[in-house]
Amino acid sequence: MALHSPPESIRALDLSGLRAPGVSFWGAWRGDALAGCGALKDLGDGHGELKSMRTDAAHLRQGVAAALLAHLMATARAQGWQRLSLETGTAAAFAPAHALYARHGFTPCGPFGDYIDDPFSTFMTRSLDD
Repeated sequence: MALHSPPESIRALDLSGLRAPGVSFWGAWRGDALAGCGALKDLGDGHGELKSMRTDAAHLRQGVAAALLAHLMATARAQGWQRLSLETGTAAAFAPAHALYARHGFTPCGPFGDYIDDPFSTFMTRSLDD
């Protein structure tokens, strides 16, 4: 992300952020190789945030991100959340992520939680009621 967004616009969680209360983290493995990871953050009132979705370069375009996203969405539903939102970048490098999220029912929205408008941020959300 540092290649595509200025430092003040990067909102990825570091290790301490991933260990914070209300945050859960998953890894997707292929044998001994970490293929991808993702996290969920509880925003309260039935609203969650998709955080830190990444796929290792060696596993791109092999369904890792889609499988991980499906798992995270199922987990959010099981926790009783009604809405899942995310923030990602606006640079061309983020186009595959935008397409993945759109395929899974996410639509553009405004800033949520503690976010503010930022030209380097894209916000998306979807209901988990379906």
